[in-house]
Amino acid sequence: MSADSAKKRKTKVIRSDGGTVEKESRKARGDGDQESKVYSEEAEVETRDPAKDYDMYKKTCEDLQRLMAEIHELKSKGGKDASAEIDERRIQSCIHFMTLKKLNRLAHIRLKKGRDQTHEAKQKVDALHLQLQNLLYEVMHLQKEITKCLEFKSKHEEIDLVDVEEFYKEAPLDISKPNLTMSDPHQQTLSRLDWELEQRKRLAEKYKESLANKEKIRKDIEIKKEYLNSLQPRLNTIMQASLPVQEYLSMPFDQAHKQYEIARHLPPPLYVLYVQANSYGQACDKNLTVAIDGDVEEAKALARPPEDSQDDESDSDAEEEQTTTKRRRPTLGLQLDDKRREMLKRHPLSVTLDLKYKDGSILHLYFYYLMNLNIMTVKTKVTTATEMSIAISAGDLLSPASLLSCLYPGDHGKKTPNPANYYQFDKVGILTFSDYIGELGHPYVWVQKLGGLHFPKDQPQKFVMADNSVSASHMETTIKLLRMRLQSRLALQKQFASLEHSIVPISSECQHLFPVKIIARLIKWCAISYEDYVALPFTKHVVEADMAQETDLFFSALIERGTAKLHAAIVLNPGYSTIPPIFSLCLNWKGEKSSRNDDNLKAIEGEVNVCFKELLGPKPGHQLLTNQIQRLCMCLDVYLETETHDNSVEGPKEFPREKMCLRLVRGPNRIKPFKYNHPQGFFTHR
Repeated sequence: MSADSAKKRKTKVIRSDGGTVEKESRKARGDGDQESKVYSEEAEVETRDPAKDYDMYKKTCEDLQRLMAEIHELKSKGGKDASAEIDERRIQSCIHFMTLKKLNRLAHIRLKKGRDQTHEAKQKVDALHLQLQNLLYEVMHLQKEITKCLEFKSKHEEIDLVDVEEFYKEAPLDISKPNLTMSDPHQQTLSRLDWELEQRKRLAEKYKESLANKEKIRKDIEIKKEYLNSLQPRLNTIMQASLPVQEYLSMPFDQAHKQYEIARHLPPPLYVLYVQANSYGQACDKNLTVAIDGDVEEAKALARPPEDSQDDESDSDAEEEQTTTKRRRPTLGLQLDDKRREMLKRHPLSVTLDLKYKDGSILHLYFYYLMNLNIMTVKTKVTTATEMSIAISAGDLLSPASLLSCLYPGDHGKKTPNPANYYQFDKVGILTFSDYIGELGHPYVWVQKLGGLHFPKDQPQKFVMADNSVSASHMETTIKLLRMRLQSRLALQKQFASLEHSIVPISSECQHLFPVKIIARLIKWCAISYEDYVALPFTKHVVEADMAQETDLFFSALIERGTAKLHAAIVLNPGYSTIPPIFSLCLNWKGEKSSRNDDNLKAIEGEVNVCFKELLGPKPGHQLLTNQIQRLCMCLDVYLETETHDNSVEGPKEFPREKMCLRLVRGPNRIKPFKYNHPQGFFTHR
């Protein structure tokens, strides 16, 4: 408070201009005294102890409280001499108040000095920190400069110079200077650069000479081309004149030449397929015919650059723009349909392979190429020499959907083999390629191999180049598998026609595998679906073992003898007869029995499924299925005839023993003898 009042008084002295000389002198004297007083207090602060001032402050406050209490007590008593004592205590209180004011001023002075000292220390710290930052910046700048110097690369480092040993061996002494360069790497590098320059000058001269020779050879080639072009019309006339001779000798060179001309417009995969299949047919398989079908003009139009077609259609586009006014923008659905059609577009040319068989049957294979997906597809058709009796259960044997399914294991042809296609399908909203198989054909993996396409799964690529070596390595094996597949399907179709009439056809070569008399008979044969097969309780062990797939064919057979009924569920793999059928059995006689609760039925399944090699018959083993069914009938006879007869039941036995068995049962499981021994004609255990 005293400091503020002193400042106010000082400002009054400075601002006031009027007044008498005496007043100014008085004021000046008073201010001078006060300033000297303020300065003395600032000096006094240095000599005083703050702790003692604090004790004085507490003592003064206590005295003030005591004096105020005494004044209040005197006033409350109201005596005659109280006023004098009150005045005396007031004077003492004023003195204490003066002391408090002085202590307050001293405290403010100390506070101001502390702030000033703190500010000075802070400025010193800031100055030192700024110096530190400057030094760090200089260090960082120097480090960058050092890094630039270390990373500096001269242009001569990009030049592949000859080795040092070769340099000293080939370079002349006036350039290599071994006495000087051996000990000085810098001089050595300069000498090597000089030698490199000398060599490049020599190569430049050779290059000029080679260009001159090239120009001379080019002129010779042009002269020979003109001569060959003049020969073309003469050769055409000779070919036209030789057509009757070609027809007479059955050597259609002209037709083959036309096919080769059309083959130039095939896409690379179809071209590789055409060349490899034609080469294989000429060398190894005379019954293989290769042809090219489709619109050649449209294929030529695809090969043209897009600018030509735009120039041709510019006039018609201009006319359409003048005649049309406002057109509705196509909806999103129509745009997606157009994009799907464009993505699934086939090349206008296709390759046809015809595989002819000895019986006159023909397997037609139509190969197509999807340009935007970079994959190949195939469609099939079978032509038989004679009309065959079509069995109801043989409906899927020659159908395009199953005829070539799993030609190689796991290749069902329902998914695209190109991993990049899945990203393309996401853009146009195609969920699965199997929805378009009926229209486009099946994209089997072996079809891609025949076209020279190999798609690596770990590195998806949108465009894979066709490779002749890939096609050549798979051509022979695939053609043989195709021939075996159709032969087995035609044989199965004939067998199914007999099985539906409850006849098990056994060839003369396989008669020795069975006894002369088999009483059990096949009553019913029909095809079932995969869902029906899975629903059967006695096929769970086959399904759980993952031996039944949706791509397989499923059938049901019923064999009867008397009151006993044997139900058989058969899984026929598309690779039949290389992969044998799998039989699951259930016997309804004196209760329901299966391989899970009857060891003898399990043994019968083993006789049919495990010991199938005995039933293959003559190669290629197309009689396997019917032989398995006949063995099933034989084993049912043995099972029923060797069953113990209940003596409590009167009358003859239902199944009299007609088969000769050396031993009826064996082992703790009481297994019956199901193995037939020819020519002895008796049954034994395995």
